[in-house]
Amino acid sequence: MKRFDKIMMATDFSDNSDYAFDYALALARQFDAELTIVHVINEPADLRGIYVPEITYEELEKEINQGAKDMMAKFCKNKLADYGNYKTVIASGVPFQEIIAKADETGAALIVIGTHGRTGLEHLVFGSTAERVVRAAHCPVLSVRLPVK
Repeated sequence: MKRFDKIMMATDFSDNSDYAFDYALALARQFDAELTIVHVINEPADLRGIYVPEITYEELEKEINQGAKDMMAKFCKNKLADYGNYKTVIASGVPFQEIIAKADETGAALIVIGTHGRTGLEHLVFGSTAERVVRAAHCPVLSVRLPVK
């Protein structure tokens, strides 16, 4: 089997991502791999033309970025206390495109991503970031779904 020396984990900080992270960390430990944890801030709609007196678009963007950094720091503190071979990336854009781009930039040998397992109309409306990553990634993708209860 191919050695996964660089593993990338995409997270949206949901329960699904937390569950998938356990797989990513187990594989990183097994292969003594560098683990890159990526969170993509979905680009918000451009609100610059809308008058919102309490906050500017730039302030909103800054708050969103700071919130993502804080969530990533908390995530790493809680999940990676005893694993030091990792780095984090926070990107803005279309999630599946950024995940693939970051995997290419880091030379990831494997992407691990959680999936919500949406079906039917919900899948049609919201789509699936995991499915798009699987279809377009240049390396293997492990898609992990929460167990069905």
